[in-house]
Amino acid sequence: MDIQLDIYSPVQKIQHQLFTEKGIEVFIKRDDMIHPIISGNKWRKLKYVLQDARLANKQHLVTFGGAFSNHLLATAAAAAKFGFKSTGFVRGEEVQNDTLFLCRLHGMHLIFVDRDSYRNKPALFERYFSHDGDAYFIDEGGASTLAAKGCSELVIELPQRYDHIFCACGTGTTAAGIINGLVGHELETEFNAIPVFKNGDFMRADIDKYLINSAIYTLHTDYHFGGYGKTTQQLIDFIKQFVDGTGILIEPVYTAKMLYAIYDLARKDHFTPGSSILAIHSGGIWGLLGMKGKF
Repeated sequence: MDIQLDIYSPVQKIQHQLFTEKGIEVFIKRDDMIHPIISGNKWRKLKYVLQDARLANKQHLVTFGGAFSNHLLATAAAAAKFGFKSTGFVRGEEVQNDTLFLCRLHGMHLIFVDRDSYRNKPALFERYFSHDGDAYFIDEGGASTLAAKGCSELVIELPQRYDHIFCACGTGTTAAGIINGLVGHELETEFNAIPVFKNGDFMRADIDKYLINSAIYTLHTDYHFGGYGKTTQQLIDFIKQFVDGTGILIEPVYTAKMLYAIYDLARKDHFTPGSSILAIHSGGIWGLLGMKGKF
């Protein structure tokens, strides 16, 4: 079976009084609409990885993630759709939740490992699958050069040039891919990365290792809301207002933090009047399942 998925990711304008007052236009690229589960950057990162697995005659996808990992779920769904077997190493003690239920429903076998063992993913892969010639290693979050290649293709889909592009940052792969696309097409667009980790300056090294050429971009490190997977009532209130005002579903781990940054920077007159800003909706709305108690 060919590894193809039709891309439907329209760009929509976000209407808000703040943006009108500041004389700017803000748009959002709806990568969440690519697929119900293999959505956003998850599909873009997996595309060439799955093609590589197929070319190598590998039938068993092995990957890694936390108990609420969108990547685990997307990989499970992609494996089911394209005829692969899948295994996911889950960080931490054995638990039952909605995300893992959906992973199992898509046929993924789950192996729970302690946090110390989880840190060395190649060693885990070797320990469990060294004798499985069908097994194919996919790093946590799908991070790889092939994943960055898939993310770079987002740029050719854009209907216009934007002054700024914003994207949430977890592994740095999506950011690097988009930057590669901007540089490759010689677009004078400022790329803005929003790390979802506390003290996210380290993300610059993670992004740079996937860049084809060195590039200038901006890292905004003040919008982590406590760190990865953490949130505050302020962010939850923002999500409720945004979803109610736009009808676009977002989650607290990635996209909400990125969008909050855009609104906050607009309030602080960060953008020159007349600027056009594009937010990348990187999907992952199933992350809401792990945050239901916050709402």
